[in-house]
Parts: sequence; C-alpha cells; structure tokens
Amino acid sequence: MEYKTRQEPGGCGGCLLILMLLILITGGAGSLINFLGWLMFSGLTVFVLFSSFVWLMSLWLQKRVYTYESSQTESHNRFVYLLVQILIHISKIDGQVSKEEISTIQNFFQYNLGYNQTQMSWVKNLIKNAINSTQTLDTLLHEFKNGFAYEPRLILLELIFQLIHTKEPAAQNELAIAREIAAFLEITAYDLRTIEAKHNYRRQRQQGAARDEAARHYATLGLKPGASKDEIKRAYRKLSMQYHPDKVRHLGEEFRSIAEEKMKEINAAHDYLENL
Repeated sequence: MEYKTRQEPGGCGGCLLILMLLILITGGAGSLINFLGWLMFSGLTVFVLFSSFVWLMSLWLQKRVYTYESSQTESHNRFVYLLVQILIHISKIDGQVSKEEISTIQNFFQYNLGYNQTQMSWVKNLIKNAINSTQTLDTLLHEFKNGFAYEPRLILLELIFQLIHTKEPAAQNELAIAREIAAFLEITAYDLRTIEAKHNYRRQRQQGAARDEAARHYATLGLKPGASKDEIKRAYRKLSMQYHPDKVRHLGEEFRSIAEEKMKEINAAHDYLENL
C-alpha cells in the first residue's frame, strides 16, 4: 500500500468571524465596536511589549559586549580586529564574501577559539565592519607587522592556515595569499614549512594516504623523516621558544590556549622521536 501523508487538520480561520457575528447579534453594533477596539488595543500592547523586550535584550547584549571589550588589553582587541580584517580580505579573493565564508569564520571563532555569546556578538560586529571596510590588505599587514613581534605573527599565520583548512580541499588561491602574508610578515621558510607540513599531513591522513605516526611528529617539528637526533633537538628548542604561551599572554587567554595546544604537539613530537 502506498504511504500517503495525512493532511494537516484545518484551522479555525472562521472562528473570529463567528464570534463577531454573535457579539453583533447579542450586543449590537456598540458591543462589536468595543470588542474590535479591545482586540486592536491587545494586539498593539503585545507588539509594543515584544518590541520593548527585543530592544532591551539588544541593549543588554551591547552592554555586555562593551564591558567585555573594555576588560581586554589593547593588544588583544587590536589583534582580533586585524585578524578578522585579514580573514575577510582572504575571503574576498573572488570579489565577494559569501554567507558560507562568513559562517566559516564565525564557526572558527566559536569552536576553534571557544568564544561565548558575548564574544561572538563582538566578532560579528567586527566581521560586519570588515566587510564594509575600504582598507587594503597591505595596510592591514603593515599595521600588524609594526604592532606585533614575531611570535604573534606566527600565531596569526597559524590561525590563517587553520581557517583555510577548515574547508577541504583547501583553496589554492587562499593558500597562495597565506604564503604571501607569511613572506610580508618575514616568517622564516622553516616556520612556514612547519605550519604547512602539519596541515598537509592532516589532509593526507583524512584521505587515507598517511598512517605513519612518526611522519606526523616529523611534520610537527618541520623535519623530514629520518632527521638526526641533533636536528630534532634543535627544532624542538626553536619551536619551544617561539610558541611559549607567555610570549602571547598579552593577546588574551584564547590565544595563549592556542600556543599551549601547539606546545603540547611539539612536546609530544619531541618525546616520540627521541624514543624511536
């Protein structure tokens, strides 16, 4: 027997008309006018109350965003502002920013950086401003380079590659811009290779092309498989200094956490390769 979806039960669209006729018959035109007046007043009251509630909620959220922003360091706020601006510029490569790209950036802050409702409201405002901004990418990068030391630049590049690789396969034109940004910020070839190698390994593993645990740890340290113990030690010391959480503490807790996660990967890679 063919399955048929049951029809939705009919509503009561004529109930109000029947009620109005009953009032007219039993109470006359005066009662009907009073009823209609009450109905309009009730509807207007509900509308005003609902609008007031929405306005108060918006005001409350704006207040929380202002309080949060004021509680953060200037370095933190500037870093996030420039990060959002740069990410939007990368998304503008094809001439426009799609809803999917905006959603990807928002999800990145919400899930990768663990932003709460208040922080997300702030980020959404920054995204809106960035979309309408006329600043060039060169201007933003000059400001970032002049305002932050090498370690925050590494964190910025790490975050850029994280975002680009949330979409697989990663867009080659976006990867090309990320490499240009690395060159402009004077990120060393070794550090760029370390960041790219990690993400390339993850992509290969997802495709089933890489199952070697040692290869993952070599990639984390920016080394080729079979590197010597001395090379492993030098790479470990260099990365440990660059990604030490204290060097990015002024950027805010979320970016300190990024550095801590990076340090866990570096320590795990060092321990594994030292015991091979």
